[in-house]
Amino acid sequence: MTIRKRVPCKSDILPCPNCDGAGKCDFSVQCGDFKPKIEGDLTTMSKKQRRYIENPKTKGSGVICCIPQEGVCPIGCADCFFQSGRSYLEPLEDNLPNMPNLKMAKGRVVRVNDGNDSNNKPYLVLLATDSYVDKFYNTSVPENLEEFDAPVVLTVNPAENTDCAAVLVDPIPSNLMFVRARVNTWNLGLIDTIVDYYSSKEVPIILTFMAYYTNTIKSGHEADYTYRQRTLNSYWVITQEAWDRVMARYTGNKWVYSCGKDANAFACHRCGNCLREYYATKERLREVK
Repeated sequence: MTIRKRVPCKSDILPCPNCDGAGKCDFSVQCGDFKPKIEGDLTTMSKKQRRYIENPKTKGSGVICCIPQEGVCPIGCADCFFQSGRSYLEPLEDNLPNMPNLKMAKGRVVRVNDGNDSNNKPYLVLLATDSYVDKFYNTSVPENLEEFDAPVVLTVNPAENTDCAAVLVDPIPSNLMFVRARVNTWNLGLIDTIVDYYSSKEVPIILTFMAYYTNTIKSGHEADYTYRQRTLNSYWVITQEAWDRVMARYTGNKWVYSCGKDANAFACHRCGNCLREYYATKERLREVK
């Protein structure tokens, strides 16, 4: 596999395999220079994985998940399912990496990094997933998106930016599949900005409604949330009435969708957003070529 040339690494959070953590490495060299380190990582990964564990949320949907890296995602989004210690992959030290074999992946679209970030050790991610025919990458880091060899989903208001800031990418990468916006009932001004910008660029926006386990619901918004089970665990989740109110803001905007059909639909198998936008992006990239 040949990986295209990259710009110099400037991140001490998401380093390339040879980075010393001070941003002194250079992504512009060919991946052959990283081969010994990457092969070591892949060998360790292959030996460590005992069995594949399917994400119960995507079961039966045509999407199958994988995480090539070990450990906790460095982005550290508050109340992330995988940060809470209650994910389906616990204990993480025993169950990561979590990679379906090619037989499992055949005929499905592989969602790369449902619980990590594809810009975390990107060379390792690219090489580990090279054999999957259909795949897309999840990231919340708006760097080198076109260097990925498949469609990319970008979370635009991750971690501490959930309520206060969003990435407005310019220019739009050709392989951007959709942007994901983290939504609650007190950050709707920010969501309006995200929707206005990306709609004008004809980029789909998928609204992901936040569920809270450790964080407190903001004062004045308690009535918009109820404590109930969501897939495996219980959280404070948005009520149907509040969900309807949020979605009504974007009635008539063909670029806006919700992750799930309503406030009570948590499984992926009746949603279809990822499959629709994956194949739409593949067709668009075919036309570009």
